[in-house]
Order: sequence, then C-alpha cells, then structure tokens
Amino acid sequence: MKMSRLLTAALCTGAMLAATAPLSAHGIWFAQRAKQLALIYGVGADDLDAVKRLPLVKTVTGYDSDWAPVTTSLRAAGPIPVVDSDEPVTAVAAIMDYGYWSKTPDGEWHNAGRDTVPTATLAEHNFKYAVYLAQVPTKPVPLLEGHTLQLVPADPAIPQKMGEPMKVRVYYKGKPVAGATVMQDYVNDPDEANPVKTGADGTATIKLRNQGINVLMAIYVGQTTDKKVDHEEYRASLSFVLPHLPE
Repeated sequence: MKMSRLLTAALCTGAMLAATAPLSAHGIWFAQRAKQLALIYGVGADDLDAVKRLPLVKTVTGYDSDWAPVTTSLRAAGPIPVVDSDEPVTAVAAIMDYGYWSKTPDGEWHNAGRDTVPTATLAEHNFKYAVYLAQVPTKPVPLLEGHTLQLVPADPAIPQKMGEPMKVRVYYKGKPVAGATVMQDYVNDPDEANPVKTGADGTATIKLRNQGINVLMAIYVGQTTDKKVDHEEYRASLSFVLPHLPE
C-alpha cells in the first residue's frame, strides 16, 4: 500500500488522540516484530497503537549501505505499521509531527495550542524522529532531510558488546547542540535517573545497555516564535541491535 493511501485511510481514526496522555514522554523508534521491522510509538514497555497515529507520520525513508535512497513505505499490520521496501534497506528513518498540545490546571492534555486553551499551564509543539540501523554503518551516518533533531554515532564502528562505551553526537538544525539529554535505554529504563547531557561539541558518551535491541533517545527543547506554544520539544531515537551468540 502506498504511503499516501495509508495515511488517508488512517486519517479518520487517527485525528483524535487520547487527551490525557503525557505526550512529551512518548517517542517513536523502529524495532523488529515477528521478523518485520515496525515503527513503534510509546515509552518504555508501553507499545501503543501506532497505526492510528499514521496521519502524523510525515515521511518514512529507507537507505542502502551508501545512504542512497531506497523506496520505502509503511503498511498497517494490526496495531503496528511495518516497513515495506523495494530492496533491502540498511537504514530506515521517520518523522512525526505530533502537533500542538496544552496541559490545563486539572492535569489534562488537549490537542490544541494556547490560542484555544488560554488557561494552559504548559503548551508545546511536539516533534518525533527515528533512525534505525540494520547493520553497523560503513560510512558516517549523514544528517537527514527534515530531521530537526538527530542522534548519530560519533564513530560509525558501533561497539558490539553490551556495557561498552559509545560516543554519540546530537544535531539540532544541522549543528551540534549542547545540553541535549541522551537516554541510554528508552525501552527498558524510560525513567533513567541520570541521563547524560551533550557537551559543547554536541557529544555524549553512553554505555550500551543490551545485547540485543538498543533504543537511544535524544531530547531537546527549542525556542520558538510561535505564540500558540511555550516551546517546541524534539525527541530523536537511534535504534540498532547487538548480535547474540549463535544458538
């Protein structure tokens, strides 16, 4: 199914999202589901209905080992969107614009900005990004079009053992950014007590937490001239798998 048709079909069911969710806590990432690569929406073990949120996915892009584009789309498979591509992909990326959200004094979240929720204690525009590496890159991970925030390996040679250090760099609007938060294990430790912060060169060093799927998450709050919100919040995941011993 073509991406445009899929988004149109999902529009009616996906336009109204739950108003009580702590929206800024959620992110998107790619992970294997029944030997298919799926786009996941959630936080920690909360693997929520990503299909109904497909209207918010602006792009999905696939790449070969040289970072040349490979035609890629998302196909609904029950409650999850899975990746379809014309050829094998070594990397996949996605952009989600989660829109305006305002929190009122009663703790409820509403899918609108300050222009329609004037009593909001907090109003933000949420953007979510995801990059998945199907294999260790042979070249540096490039900055991808439309990814305002992006988390990349500082060295393409990703360590292959749990517990080893890995240096990453966070880019905001194409430049290394200081002060971004980097979470080491967004799936298994979503309440990480002491996430690392990027330095002046945009880098941070984390420890690989899993001999399996690793989902790193960069978080950054950016200023905006949009009077409907107080700020823009960006979450950018980088996911990849460390191999286990042969069975």
